[in-house]
Amino acid sequence: MHDPHQLPDDLPVPADDGACEHLPGQAMPRLQLASTAGGTVDLAELSAPRTVLYCYPRTGEPGRALPSGWDAIPGARGCTPQSCSFRDHHAELRALGADVFGISTQSTDYQGEMVARLHLPFAVLSDADCALADALMLPTFEVDGARLIKRLTLIVRNGRIETVFYPVFPPEQSAATVTEWLKAQQTGAAAEH
Repeated sequence: MHDPHQLPDDLPVPADDGACEHLPGQAMPRLQLASTAGGTVDLAELSAPRTVLYCYPRTGEPGRALPSGWDAIPGARGCTPQSCSFRDHHAELRALGADVFGISTQSTDYQGEMVARLHLPFAVLSDADCALADALMLPTFEVDGARLIKRLTLIVRNGRIETVFYPVFPPEQSAATVTEWLKAQQTGAAAEH
């Protein structure tokens, strides 16, 4: 059995296939996604100065087998380390004015177990019916009959996608990359004034 916290050294690196080039500048759709915090979150009504939406295929469960050929799919493995990286950078991201949400196509019950197990200080949203993936034409793939979102991170500001990080690799560096980008935006804004 695998340890979801440990990544193999020989993971294939995902290539930028251009599947997210259309996203910057797009308005967030008016969609209500179920939240592990209870209730729903309307993606068109995000109120923080910036919101980080990190999308990932699926988290594994300790002691349970991975989907067929999982480690051979570029960008598939690493959802648990990525989520832990956002947990570990959460206070810094909040200090930079950003809310954080994880998003996957897994059910809220499945996500809720992961949020509790990993002690995530933010909610994870379920796009189980792929409404968000379809509305924004996010890159997806299928494995074992499940449609999953490829790993990417959206930064939302004033209801629109400001920038997108895609592909995301290595996954455990995702939050650090976003944090550095947010710091650069603050430095740039301060220099303009």
